[in-house]
Amino acid sequence: MKLNLKNPIIFFDLETTGTNINSDRIVEICYLKIYPNGNEESKSMRINPEMHIPDEASAIHGIHDEDVADCPRFKDVAASIARDFTGCDLGGFNSNRFDIPVLAEEFLRAGIDIDLNRRKFVDVQVIYHKLEQRTLSAAYKFYCHKNLEDAHSAEADTRATYEVLQAQLDHYPDVLKNDIAFLSEYSSFNRNVDFAGRMVYDDKGVEIFNFGKYKGMPVAEVLRRDPGYYSWILQGDFTLNTKQMLTKIRIREGNK
Repeated sequence: MKLNLKNPIIFFDLETTGTNINSDRIVEICYLKIYPNGNEESKSMRINPEMHIPDEASAIHGIHDEDVADCPRFKDVAASIARDFTGCDLGGFNSNRFDIPVLAEEFLRAGIDIDLNRRKFVDVQVIYHKLEQRTLSAAYKFYCHKNLEDAHSAEADTRATYEVLQAQLDHYPDVLKNDIAFLSEYSSFNRNVDFAGRMVYDDKGVEIFNFGKYKGMPVAEVLRRDPGYYSWILQGDFTLNTKQMLTKIRIREGNK
């Protein structure tokens, strides 16, 4: 089923040096941009992560240090990628938990101010796990009746993710709506304020801490009662996005 789009949507996949959102870096990014009129644009590029790619990561995606030694750093291409992503909703496979947080960190390291929180996110893995409970290769076989060649190649995974979502819309017409806002809500497991989920929205839409000694308490209240907690987080091992969102709340509360 052709996607019913109000905005362009970008399906993207990252290959990285590991799975730590705070510290691991992108070694390859591929994205497929779908316009409301059905036109498509795709880009794929390898990135020099400026760090060693561990053997266990290379064993998964096949990219080694020497493969990216002469490739651009993320900060060299960040502005171009941001221009492509501006105004687009985002889709991926396990993207809400990994790809989007990692991409947000890379943009912040590069000094690029792109507010991904304003976009809608469609995580095809979440839809699949809610309805079938399997992996991307199995999803591709189940929905598209094709074998996924070159699994863990960013380009192959990106195309397969897009095709799986289209097939999901055909397969579950009574459950899924061909509407990005609906799919974004349906494929969300959380109500995160920051991508790492250190802060979440409660049932009333209030930001609360989701970890530590202040878990469950409103962020604004904690900042008033314990101003040092803000400094502790800024100096701690938290993602740049978490620090950014906490700072926005602090500024907002200070202006009241």
